[in-house]
Amino acid sequence: MSSFSESALEKKLSELSNSQQSVQTLSLWIIHHRKHSGLIVKVWHRELKKAKCSRKLTFLYLANDVIQNSKKKGPEFTKDFETVLVDACSHVASDADENCKKHMERLLNIWKERSLYRADFIQQLKLAIEDSNSPKPAGQPTAVQKEKRAVKRSYQKIQEEEDDEDDDYRSHMSPRNTDASATQLTEELVKALQDLENAASGDAAVRQKIASLPQEVQDVSLLEKIADKEAADKLSKTVDEACLLLAEYNGRLAAELEDRRQLARMLTEYISSQKEALNEREKKLEEYKQKLARVTQVRKELKSHIQSLPDLSLLPNVTGGLAPLPSAGDLFSTD
Repeated sequence: MSSFSESALEKKLSELSNSQQSVQTLSLWIIHHRKHSGLIVKVWHRELKKAKCSRKLTFLYLANDVIQNSKKKGPEFTKDFETVLVDACSHVASDADENCKKHMERLLNIWKERSLYRADFIQQLKLAIEDSNSPKPAGQPTAVQKEKRAVKRSYQKIQEEEDDEDDDYRSHMSPRNTDASATQLTEELVKALQDLENAASGDAAVRQKIASLPQEVQDVSLLEKIADKEAADKLSKTVDEACLLLAEYNGRLAAELEDRRQLARMLTEYISSQKEALNEREKKLEEYKQKLARVTQVRKELKSHIQSLPDLSLLPNVTGGLAPLPSAGDLFSTD
């Protein structure tokens, strides 16, 4: 499991998606580094405010997973998150639609039912949501909806893309629009392919670690062989590390699968647009071939016409032997 640093947490938060696998994987990593709970909550709060509106609710889901699953190991996160949750809820609700606020209220009800926080504190959080900016009508576009098409799709929603988004993709990214867009899409495809060179499925080192896990962490029946507390504590630590390793690797594999699906979609659209561009180029080529044929025909006829014209140099000298005509001076001379 990677060591903790503020930059590492920022990177993981920037890669957080709204899939359950992504939330749980990062939650396990955060809980594993619970001795840094104060700094973790500080960074979480800061990155929440910097995140796009469509990702802010996911940050709350992450906090929820950390708070609930870390409680049995210590109260650090419950206490540290309490110092920022009022401001966080107010911030998220300030630009949320009614649907988002319903999810937030449901989250607070769960905390109340499970006694994660005091009833008066839960009430403060609800007031923070209610006192935020006036709600946006369901039919009116919000910042979340405006950003929808710019957000990377989660694994669960890849096959739920609407036809209008496909049309938008073609109209904005089709190489037939401009040479710049064709170049941009080509660069994106190349980058996506290069990123897959370091995909999780090709990480031999991690696969070797997983293959080297002791049988005790995979076979429940072997637990009967544990004879003392020291051996149990040692195995417990090994199981925790194995769980974190597998959760993180599974998260990477899920992300890779999503990337491959996106790449397949991009390639399909790219091939389709290239076929359309090819058809247009073929039409243009045929058009210019016809123009070339017409120009060639004109050139041929012009050459034939020139050849049929008489050569003036071969005409006889019609003035031979005759005296030259008098000049104007000779005509008006008085001599």
